Amino acid sequence: MEKLDLLSIVIPAYKQEKTIAKDIKRLNKVIQGFGIKYEIIVVVDGFMDRTYKKLKSIKINNLKIYGYKDNRGKGYAVTYGMLKAKGDIIGFIDAGMDIDPSAISMLLDFMKLHDADIVVGSKLHPDSIVRYPLKRKILSWGYRTFTHLLFGFNIRDTQVGLKLFKKEVVRRVFPKILVKQFAFDVEVLAVSYAYGYTKIYEAPIKLTFKDNSSITSGSFWKIILLMLWDTTAVFYKLKVLHYYNKQ
Repeated sequence: MEKLDLLSIVIPAYKQEKTIAKDIKRLNKVIQGFGIKYEIIVVVDGFMDRTYKKLKSIKINNLKIYGYKDNRGKGYAVTYGMLKAKGDIIGFIDAGMDIDPSAISMLLDFMKLHDADIVVGSKLHPDSIVRYPLKRKILSWGYRTFTHLLFGFNIRDTQVGLKLFKKEVVRRVFPKILVKQFAFDVEVLAVSYAYGYTKIYEAPIKLTFKDNSSITSGSFWKIILLMLWDTTAVFYKLKVLHYYNKQ
């Protein structure tokens, strides 16, 4: 990998007014310790609360804040921010800091070591430290099995909200992304792979799931059905319609 002149990190934020200021300051402090030039891009996914206002009060020179009125989904927000980024390496991390942002350093090391196109944080890496509820584990296992059958991924964990990409990959792949919610990560990886960006590696993370909201039986199955629907649609567009190959 060539010398890294600028790192861009995108954070999609939806109803994060209680923690967004603390989270961004923590992320900024971590990346400062890397000793590289960087920018932090936050995309507020709908003006639903005071998240945008809280962000505007943060005094960080290399913080860029974008937003729009209506909630459009994490996939839309991430894509919006990725296409605004100027870095040689461009990545995203979930708001809320369930994922320890210090893992970004490890992902950067993997990018350099392997001259990778993409490095993804993985709950299944042997060095990962993960605290995750049983229902989430079941959902992850089922979805992982399904995506392997459809796309033949060698990647064991596609869903962690921490990924880094070479700028070239972002510029070519993200303008094609259509999924706004559940199958966003899989669509990005599937299209990247189809375009020949096959040097994809998994890196360890530290994840502590902090969402205290309970998943009811009904909502659990609804999430599964929506994920299957979105993922099947990606497969259809990729393998049948060849949509992503159209100019």
